[in-house]
Amino acid sequence: MDERHVSAVWRALLSAVAVLFLTACQQPADGASGPAAGGPPESAASTGYGVVFLGPADCSSRGGVVREVSCGSEKAAARVLARHTGAPSDGPACPPLTDFVLHISGSGPPGREAVPSGYACMRALESPHPGDPGQGGGPRTIVGDCVYGSREGEVRETACDGSGKRPPAFEVRSAVPRRALCPETTDLFVHLGGDRPVGCAHRV
Repeated sequence: MDERHVSAVWRALLSAVAVLFLTACQQPADGASGPAAGGPPESAASTGYGVVFLGPADCSSRGGVVREVSCGSEKAAARVLARHTGAPSDGPACPPLTDFVLHISGSGPPGREAVPSGYACMRALESPHPGDPGQGGGPRTIVGDCVYGSREGEVRETACDGSGKRPPAFEVRSAVPRRALCPETTDLFVHLGGDRPVGCAHRV
């Protein structure tokens, strides 16, 4: 085999390796598929992306089948603010600006250990943010939110601008450790949870 033929063979092999390398680098980072339409999901099973399924700062997809995806993916819809095991009623409260709570089952994908069942506190990557003050949504009532009386001894959150199903009756203007620390002008005490569990609300 002459020198020119050997050189041509090496060039062909190097070109093939380069093509294979480029193809591997162009594979989608999230490795996930599923419907892209629909509102914020409420439950998910572990389908896998990172080391820990939907750990803090990870992102979830939108649609009926929730997956963990790269936060830079076009499929990413919300980011994990906090992740806890157990039920939301038994565990720590979600951060104040949480838009919705994602309930996670304990099943794991093939080849990976099952993850602890629990819940993730999610923040949408884009507006609207129902968890923001005054927007009338989110799993927590926080300072700046508005409420109305739904029945004796119970209030529900509604949008402060009146765009909700019910008009606002009170606005939570401060949060304190105990009722005695609310201003004398307080019209209603609202349970908020957290380290300042008492909301001091005023009529609007």
